[in-house]
Amino acid sequence: MPKDPSRPSPLARAASRAVHACWRWVQRMGAVSAASPGPYRFRRIGEGTRIAFPVGTVFNEQWIELGAYCIIGQHATLTAGMMPDLDLGPEPVLRLGNGVVLGRGSHIVADSPVTIGDDVYCGPYVYITSSNHSYDDPHSPIGRQWPRSAPVEIGSGSWLGTGALILPGARLGRNVVVAAGSVVRGEVPDHAVVAGAPAKIVRRWAAETGWQPPLRTPPPVPIPQEATPEQLAALARWEPDAAQTATPEPTT
Repeated sequence: MPKDPSRPSPLARAASRAVHACWRWVQRMGAVSAASPGPYRFRRIGEGTRIAFPVGTVFNEQWIELGAYCIIGQHATLTAGMMPDLDLGPEPVLRLGNGVVLGRGSHIVADSPVTIGDDVYCGPYVYITSSNHSYDDPHSPIGRQWPRSAPVEIGSGSWLGTGALILPGARLGRNVVVAAGSVVRGEVPDHAVVAGAPAKIVRRWAAETGWQPPLRTPPPVPIPQEATPEQLAALARWEPDAAQTATPEPTT
């Protein structure tokens, strides 16, 4: 009977497992943290913060501060200044607050100061920059003209969807939602949802009126804090009665 080419040999399966095991070991060893900074000399890396390996482009990290418990995905870029080996002065140029999540392949390019508040979540391939090309001189190549720069601020609790672009001078308030693929410039108030290119406000929250226009779906039911690890594991396995078993009985 001829050999089935779709079925790998035992040797091929063993080699595949070995390669994946080695790569997981490399990822663990190559991750950057306060305890294992590798070749980087960040101004600050907070407790519990981790930059996944492979690391993207990082330079002038002496002017970059990373808060505690941040998660920075693979191939993420973190740069201060326009090029490596610059003296950028006494103050940090790029600041990430505590609990920031930066998705795989995202870029933060901080020529002017970029400040990101606590608990800001960024999806994959988000681009945040405080400089942009200028094209004032029609006779000179755009790439050779001095760029325009302006500080960027992103308020605590915000969520930036996949592929969002934050341009120089943008100032986002607290708990702002940026829809995937949006291009944001200028100021965005607290508790707003923006979408589009250029991004416009499509929904806002106020204490007097709630969300306007109203949300189209009911809020999700949070998992009770009293839930046990076994109940959470049951939820992860999508067991039919997990939702009821995760809710503890009231006590009297």
